[in-house]
Amino acid sequence: MEHPENNKAYKGLTVNSGIEKPSSVNPYLNRRKPIKRRLSVDEFVDGIVKGNVTVLSQAVTLVESVKPEHQAIAQEVIEKCLPYSGHSVRIGISGVPGAGKSTSIDVFGLHVLEKGGKLAVLAIDPSSERSKGSILGDKTRMEQLAVHPKSFIRPSPAAGSLGGVARKTRETIILCEAAGFDKVFVETVGVGQSETAVHSMVDFFLLIQLAGTGDELQGIKRGIMEMADGIIINKADGTNIDKAKLAATQFRNALHLFPAPESGWIPQVLTYSGFYNLGVKEIWDMIDEYTSFVKENGYFEARRNEQSKYWMYETINEHLRDSFYNNEKIKSMLPEKERQVLSSDLTSFIAARNLLDAYFGELKRD
Repeated sequence: MEHPENNKAYKGLTVNSGIEKPSSVNPYLNRRKPIKRRLSVDEFVDGIVKGNVTVLSQAVTLVESVKPEHQAIAQEVIEKCLPYSGHSVRIGISGVPGAGKSTSIDVFGLHVLEKGGKLAVLAIDPSSERSKGSILGDKTRMEQLAVHPKSFIRPSPAAGSLGGVARKTRETIILCEAAGFDKVFVETVGVGQSETAVHSMVDFFLLIQLAGTGDELQGIKRGIMEMADGIIINKADGTNIDKAKLAATQFRNALHLFPAPESGWIPQVLTYSGFYNLGVKEIWDMIDEYTSFVKENGYFEARRNEQSKYWMYETINEHLRDSFYNNEKIKSMLPEKERQVLSSDLTSFIAARNLLDAYFGELKRD
């Protein structure tokens, strides 16, 4: 539309025609993202062995997937990576929530990487019991490691199945070792049975404690101190130094109540400050000393063999449980058995026996 103001009679007045009205339809709507070609098993293995972090991440995603087709590929990849694994030092790091596990890992990791090598951090993140979701925010507390070219950080959601996540974490350790990571940190969620699961897949179990929290006795009751190869008191800085030293003395006294570990190693108790990077070298010296000690007396290999056997039985138990609950006859019987238990027509034990008899009867017919 022509504007009358542009007429020569109106000197000094001009109106621009403006711009064309854009279409209300997104011009990129028909542009589809190219479908990524899934790598073959050999391509996965080749990429992992060459240290390709992108391929490693994709392989870990397959390991964590619940789809049967993904699991089949993942198991093949793990089997082919097995000869390249086993050459790292695996360290489990646990402690109560708020003890500073992630911050400590950031500091410990940088100290380790200064000596050379590569570090993988596998963090088991707690999931909501209601939504089953996880924040997976450990990288935000590992600011320096997250951008380090020689580190690999992978959080995994617990998602209500700690046993399954622990098994997948163990399988991820194999992939990381095949990719050339010679140090592996496994961080627990810090609650429940996660410590036991992580203890069964690491060479050194490090327990982080705080001073003045009353957790000295609580740690003894839970039995977690029996698993610890080393105990460290965090936040030993400023006005908290004396409290940290007192807590360290209390933990040393508590350790005398336990029988000597099978390794022959006497767990040490040290104080440090993750925030101010104080006492970190002494902690890593302790881990080096422990590793040399257990390798010399043969306990290092014996522990790894026991762990392999433990995970064989855990895998059998998991597959048996999945087979039971995915059986069509059991699926059809469960609602009725639940109703009978709730109405007190059957005890829980008899209902369970009926279901198991039906399951094993199906197996015999097959």
